[in-house]
Amino acid sequence: MKRWPPHLWHVLGPGLITGAADDDPSGIATYSQAGAQFGYALTWTMFLTLPFMAAIQIISASIGWATGEGLSRSIAKRLPRSVLLALVALLVVANTINITADLAAMGAALRLVIGGPAVAYAIAFGVFCLVAEIIIPYHRYAGYLKFLTFVLFVYVATAFSVHVPWGTVLRATVLPDFAFGRDALLTIVAVFGTTISPYLFFWQAAEEAEESRLSYRRRAKASLSPEAFRHIAVDTWTGMTVSNVVAFFIIVTTAATLHAHGITKIDTAAQAAEALRPIAGTFAFALFSMGIIGTGLLAVPVLAGSAAYGVAEAFRLKGSLEMPASRAIGFYAIVSAATLAGAVLTLSKVDPIAMLFWTAVINGVIAVPIMLAMMLVVSRKDDKLVLPRWLKVLGWLAAGLMAIAVGLLLWSELR
Repeated sequence: MKRWPPHLWHVLGPGLITGAADDDPSGIATYSQAGAQFGYALTWTMFLTLPFMAAIQIISASIGWATGEGLSRSIAKRLPRSVLLALVALLVVANTINITADLAAMGAALRLVIGGPAVAYAIAFGVFCLVAEIIIPYHRYAGYLKFLTFVLFVYVATAFSVHVPWGTVLRATVLPDFAFGRDALLTIVAVFGTTISPYLFFWQAAEEAEESRLSYRRRAKASLSPEAFRHIAVDTWTGMTVSNVVAFFIIVTTAATLHAHGITKIDTAAQAAEALRPIAGTFAFALFSMGIIGTGLLAVPVLAGSAAYGVAEAFRLKGSLEMPASRAIGFYAIVSAATLAGAVLTLSKVDPIAMLFWTAVINGVIAVPIMLAMMLVVSRKDDKLVLPRWLKVLGWLAAGLMAIAVGLLLWSELR
């Protein structure tokens, strides 16, 4: 009997990295706010979004594998070029703001642990991520990013280092009971926008194309073979499950500590870590803080890389993280611009909540047309890209879920 999947760690790659990058410092801040403000009432969102999140990421990965191209080129075949350029421009803006928020949180977290200037740490983290992304070829860099995903489990450890009434958590998760007021609605939309983000689509599609040329899967045919699809599905389901389980534990931890002690307002991930110290102790505080830094080191390169892939393909520039900088100057210039712009913006006095809010708005708005375009790509008849019916149904439902979330967000703000 053939053993499957062989060598699971080697099967995991773009899907695992993408899922882990979704729990970046900005995401941690959003999940912390959900737990602090509403206790355990929003834990159900992590289980609701999982199948939709996994489906749309499997679809984006399959497009990258079957076409050998990223999303920009695939979408360009279905939408007018002006629409594509507008979407890519919004992606770059959203990613740059997200990088700023992540670097600021990383700098603040390190300051909490060792003291010193948070801004200097933030800029240093940005430079470090940029240099690593430029000088390390993708096939080695992906291994480092995959190893960094273990950092996420510090949030699981944090949850078990404090007292949690698990019976209450289970009841709130299975039978949610809370009023859909404006604040609750905004938080739910923020959680959805943080969980299903366009930069994840662009990154996984591009890296699936990279991975297929470098891994054992390169022996498969150019089309999306059943074996290649199974590998993509295992990788992606694993990554998305890890992402949402970790987010679930972040909500539980902050609900059991901050919300239980009357702290219901969290502005940043670093503030959540600092608030934990007098309540949960130094150990929980240290775990939470170091997790912020580790997830930031994982997420910043993904944010910058996804922006570079999107722009490079839109303008037909030669570019790949596997290529040396001398052969892809334009591509790495985009990576550098996004990362350094984010680092420089940490010097500004922009309200972190405003940054996170507008990033979520932009991500939510551009996610809808991108997801619709992706579904149009996989719905056409193509011998190279044949996907199961259940996956297409989940993909359309995911697009509908995001459209409803954006509509509710706009309605709540305009009424």
